[in-house]
Amino acid sequence: MTKSELEKYYRALETMFRSKGWKSFLEDVLKNANDLNILETCKDQKDLYYRKGQLAMAASVLNYQALIEQSKSDNLDESDI
Repeated sequence: MTKSELEKYYRALETMFRSKGWKSFLEDVLKNANDLNILETCKDQKDLYYRKGQLAMAASVLNYQALIEQSKSDNLDESDI
């Protein structure tokens, strides 16, 4: 991607991160992650591994904004060199 394309990409994501919909989505994901993290309700080992996968996905979503911000910093700094 060119620097201009990267800037447009990051601007679009920043707009999304500021939206009420994104904030509501993160609240829902966090609530679901907290509910999944109650291990006493696991029925068996299969259920435990299923929850582990769901929690990994929730963590990815919850950390997405920070990951994008770091990526933006890294990529735009590198393209200035």
